[in-house]
Amino acid sequence: MTHDVCGRARSAFSSANSGKDAKVWDKNKIVIIPDHYIFTADSKSNRNVDILRDFVKEQGLPYFYDVIDDPNGRWVFDASKGNTNRQYGSNYAGVCHTALPQKATRGRGEILLGTDSHTCMAGAFNEFATGIGNTDAGFVMGTGKLLIKVPETMHFRLEGKLQAGVMAKDIILHCIGEIGFDGATYRAMQFDGEGARNLSMDDRMTMANMAIEAGGKNGIFEFDARTAEYVDARVKLNGTKSTYDPVEPDKSQKFVYELVLNLDNLNRLSRAIPIRPAQAGEGHE
Repeated sequence: MTHDVCGRARSAFSSANSGKDAKVWDKNKIVIIPDHYIFTADSKSNRNVDILRDFVKEQGLPYFYDVIDDPNGRWVFDASKGNTNRQYGSNYAGVCHTALPQKATRGRGEILLGTDSHTCMAGAFNEFATGIGNTDAGFVMGTGKLLIKVPETMHFRLEGKLQAGVMAKDIILHCIGEIGFDGATYRAMQFDGEGARNLSMDDRMTMANMAIEAGGKNGIFEFDARTAEYVDARVKLNGTKSTYDPVEPDKSQKFVYELVLNLDNLNRLSRAIPIRPAQAGEGHE
């Protein structure tokens, strides 16, 4: 997956794969989602979307959620119309890592690579999902391969249920507070247990999304009936790939860190993430 921030991935693709005539390795496994710079009158930012559109045409990519309906048009945001008037077409899908599950454009148990740091949100659906840069994206689009070191795994076992007024964001902030903002650097964060199974898919997406905020390579949840219900409904709605092969935890797996968290005892003030003290003359956010 790539978006308009990383339109340069197209150039990287050509450089890594024998020039302008290179073809992608599998057009059905590439998703293009303009989402970051689209609501701006800046012509250079608009040009990022045009670059993606040209690339989609060249390669015949079916999963392109364009901002406008005219495939031969050019995206231009008219600031004079204001920020509340709709200036996008029927195919616009929104933020990339949210659009992916809504459009059901991936399979559970698979690997997802995206040019967005919050690509890890797809771990809520039992995927190894992680962010990559433009150069890696260009190589993947051309070859379907990428060298990745298998990360060590940190285990977060959740028990109980969330109490009124406590949300999934509170869970992940608590976890990050325990390990530090870089405590999961190049590690997988695995969430499971009764408490994880009690969470909605929105809750799981919230937690997996923030794995990167602790430096995590990815965050991942087990596949269960709730996952299947969400995925099957989205597949039916969008007519996308209906078969998938979930992965289950290895019974002999080893962890570099383990934390058991009882959600019954969690409240919004139970843990604050340590931040750098304000320096003289600074405000404090």
